[in-house]
Amino acid sequence: MAINFLYPDYEVVRNQDRCIGCRVCERQCANEVHSYNAELDKMLSDETKCVNCHRCVTLCPTHALKIVKNDHTFKENANWSGKTIQEIYKQANTGGVLLSSMGNPEPYPVYFDKLLLNASQVTNPPIDPLREPMETKVFLGAKPSRVQRDEKGELVNNLSPQIKLSVPIMFSAMSYGSISYNAHASLARAAQELGILYNTGEGGLHEDFVKYGANTIVQVASGRFGVHKGYLESGAAIEIKMGQGAKPGIGGHLPGAKIVGDVAKTRMVPVGSDAISPAPHHDIYSIEDLRQLVYSLKEATGYTKPVIVKIAAVHNISAIASGIARSGADIIAIDGFRGGTGAAPTRIRDNVGIPIELALASVDKRLRDEGIRNNVSIVVGGSIRSSADMVKAIALGADAVYIGTAALLALGCHLCRSCQTGKCNWGIATQRPELVKRLNPEIGYQRLVNLVTAWRHELMELMGGMGINSIESLRGNRLMLRGVGLTDRELEILGVKHAGE
Repeated sequence: MAINFLYPDYEVVRNQDRCIGCRVCERQCANEVHSYNAELDKMLSDETKCVNCHRCVTLCPTHALKIVKNDHTFKENANWSGKTIQEIYKQANTGGVLLSSMGNPEPYPVYFDKLLLNASQVTNPPIDPLREPMETKVFLGAKPSRVQRDEKGELVNNLSPQIKLSVPIMFSAMSYGSISYNAHASLARAAQELGILYNTGEGGLHEDFVKYGANTIVQVASGRFGVHKGYLESGAAIEIKMGQGAKPGIGGHLPGAKIVGDVAKTRMVPVGSDAISPAPHHDIYSIEDLRQLVYSLKEATGYTKPVIVKIAAVHNISAIASGIARSGADIIAIDGFRGGTGAAPTRIRDNVGIPIELALASVDKRLRDEGIRNNVSIVVGGSIRSSADMVKAIALGADAVYIGTAALLALGCHLCRSCQTGKCNWGIATQRPELVKRLNPEIGYQRLVNLVTAWRHELMELMGGMGINSIESLRGNRLMLRGVGLTDRELEILGVKHAGE
């Protein structure tokens, strides 16, 4: 039907004077956008298939290609945008739920961009990070509230298991299956070299990566994919996934097309079967139930590994975090509404959850007010885009940050938002062997090391400029922040003053 035709979002512009008909674009495009017409002796493009991944543009030897936003529009209407109309047409045609990948793209406020950092001047001089000591190490885990001594007066080691990070950054959960073997290899090797941790996600741990166990967080989600005693013992920490920022209240779904070979073996599910994680853990309906799982995992690993509970940032987040802090968990991971995802219902991704900045400030204040802040460490994620975002998050109360999308961008992701198709042209969100090999783990891990190293240098410079020489002095230090263009209520929740005060 004519009503089903929707004009493509992107237009492939080919400079025919530069095009030499080498057909590189045809070979490189997993979406089959480009083709050669022998009769016309020219390259053609089917723009309806283009996802704007830039693979063809990047590899064209004569730079004959570019992808531009199509200027075809519906009649202007502030309420009924072209995007809204197209989505209704799609659902009227298919009767299906709209799916999207990556993070929330809507123009909601980004509070990190409305927070400014303080700088030292005369009375509190800056610190030169090149010539003076600057401590970027952090330890994640519950801290004792008091020093204990035995009957002989000797100190009692009452410190629970800790995660040691050389810099307050970890690679967030991205499962094997949703991303490729080569992507996981890059993350694991980079984590080892940097002295930080990467998270397996809910897809289990490939046997090749067990050797990176000291730098691995193993995740336990509702589907329990790949979870067994050896898996739990192989990591440095265990994370219970209760929620995800991109889809709070929603479970996971890896299509059967991605359940192939080692993915099926690692997840312990049949080849070709959909791997579905239900929204709730069917053994958790209260904080008491969560506490039981926390201690079951600790018991299974001899109380040698910290347990993280990951939750999505939602409206009553501070009360939820308060309960988790009393559940025996060592670390709370909070994922904001701009967090990435391989696939999520579009309406959930774009309309559910709250910004990580507000969630973090609210949780940190609640735990401090209740006198239990040292019971847990706080890790936050959900679009940490730069070292400045990281510094602001720590000043708002975080102990460390998770980065996911930023890490994938370092690996070559172009944010084309087609992860759910399994046709990632950059070898990241795919299981197709011919595409996976496009990501070279040797290059990928080095780019991740470079990214985190650069952020560490910037972290030290920013702290030095504030006259601070350790992460511990920065954590929760809201005096180092000032807001710009924020309402009084927003400033109150964030716990910061307005610029000029």
